[in-house]
Amino acid sequence: MTKIGVLGLGNWGTSLAHIWAKDGHSVMGWTVEAEVYESMVLENINKKYLPDVILEGVDASMNLEEVCDASELIILAIPSGVILSVVDELTQYLRPSHVLVDLAKGIAPKDEEGSGLISDAIEKKLAAAGLSNPVVVLTGPTIAPEVARGVLTNALVAAHDHSVAERVASRLSTETLILKAADDPIGAELWGAFKNTVALACGIVDGLRAGIGGDNLKAALVPIGFAEGRRLLVMLGAREDTSLGPAGLGDLYVTSTSPRSRNRTLGEKLGQGKSLEEGLSEMHMVAEGVRAARMFRKRAAQVGCPVPFTEALNELLDGEITAEECVRNMVEQSL
Repeated sequence: MTKIGVLGLGNWGTSLAHIWAKDGHSVMGWTVEAEVYESMVLENINKKYLPDVILEGVDASMNLEEVCDASELIILAIPSGVILSVVDELTQYLRPSHVLVDLAKGIAPKDEEGSGLISDAIEKKLAAAGLSNPVVVLTGPTIAPEVARGVLTNALVAAHDHSVAERVASRLSTETLILKAADDPIGAELWGAFKNTVALACGIVDGLRAGIGGDNLKAALVPIGFAEGRRLLVMLGAREDTSLGPAGLGDLYVTSTSPRSRNRTLGEKLGQGKSLEEGLSEMHMVAEGVRAARMFRKRAAQVGCPVPFTEALNELLDGEITAEECVRNMVEQSL
């Protein structure tokens, strides 16, 4: 049995907490949302994010110190835009034995102009606090409600120290969540973020189905986006072979096609003619693809990599072109 603390009880954090508790682990989740805490304590469900799943064996708390005291592995299931502020608060409660598992991916929120990944930024904050806790990245094709339901799922646990990745993968794997150790955390993290831009594009196509949108167009855009990701992410430090594994092509496929994908859903709203603000206002879960599109455009400019697919997506997000113009540009301007 492993003592697991899950920081962030959105649908992904809650789904993981659920399957680990079912597997016999001691699991406590932390949330800042009073409504989530109350529904879990009083009814054993997360009404806001995972209302159809009974969460037996999952304790909930709004006290970060309490969760850390009860845990060995700390799962950071927190949106990328706020994760570093939580880490700032977390450092005072960490023991040397704690291992941090980062589920957020991409360039750190305050480092879009630089090259630091979120996991790197976490390690820097730990070092500044005089800590050296291991940080690993967990990523892959993982639609949260399916994981909670027990759909067989594989994902990567990546770290520079392969032995740490192997140990975490072994402890957190279940009968239905198969975790494999990997030693390319840069590639795993970058693909975990980039795939959301392709998912937005596929959603846009779904929103255009009354016109030019359809399966043919989606089939055209997926390889265009994937090819652009392979060019850019290698220049940003990813290993090329990571693109063909669970963190790359696998995650890109499921996030781009599943009706449960937040980023595909937001893209569909944009394809229907809604503005970015309107689309976001209709969602209570975070769609990471918007920030990913912004940061990859900046990083591409810094390393001199042409990214017409990403540029077209940003132009739509900025309200400069229509959804139809966006997908046409993606197809016509692709390299």
